[in-house]
Amino acid sequence: MRIIIVDDEMLARGVVREYLSEHADVEVVAECANGFEAVKAITELSPDLVFLDIQMPKLDGFEVAELAGSKTRYIFATAFDQYAIKAFEFHALDYLLKPFSQQRFDQALAHARANISAGGEAVEKMVREATGRNKPIGRVLIRDGAKVHVITADKIEHVEAQDDYVQIRSEGKSYLKNQRMSELEEQLDGEQFLRIHRSYIVNIAFVDRIEQATKDSHVAVLKDGSRLPVSRSGYQKIRTVIQ
Repeated sequence: MRIIIVDDEMLARGVVREYLSEHADVEVVAECANGFEAVKAITELSPDLVFLDIQMPKLDGFEVAELAGSKTRYIFATAFDQYAIKAFEFHALDYLLKPFSQQRFDQALAHARANISAGGEAVEKMVREATGRNKPIGRVLIRDGAKVHVITADKIEHVEAQDDYVQIRSEGKSYLKNQRMSELEEQLDGEQFLRIHRSYIVNIAFVDRIEQATKDSHVAVLKDGSRLPVSRSGYQKIRTVIQ
């Protein structure tokens, strides 16, 4: 079994490494001290299992799981009860509440072995439930090859649907994210973002004005000059907040 250890504390990584040394059939293929390193290592090395800390700077454990994809299985580790319970609810293979014993660690590893052999729960499902329960989101994570873009929600100007992807416009740049429009709409703050068209969500803060395009249609003109189509239902919603 190929394993990656992720924790921002060196001593915590050392404990996991020491406990794993009791198992001859495992190989630690990487150790990571932050979420960005973890996403890169998981993507490149495709481990069977990741021991993943939850509370870390820059990217937390749930965000790492979202960016790294659904192929890898995770055992979450945390020093806080609320995060442990949350990880368990989100169908993690197991969680370890720090400090944990060798016996508790071995139990989690055995559980992971059995789950991996049986196919396990998709981490993608865990992420969908996690983001759904913690809405509205404060930032959007986008993986672009080896890079990770972190965009705060209030800097998103508008979102455009493109099949199973969304194109997010922020600070003059466009980013493509593998996510359905309806899912992102549920995660964004409904008081800040409006679905003005089946293919467009707009951040109200970036709307300059609404113009009538034809007798029966309107467009939203953003502060950068962009013009977005507004459906009839979208016009009814946006005219109540844009004067």
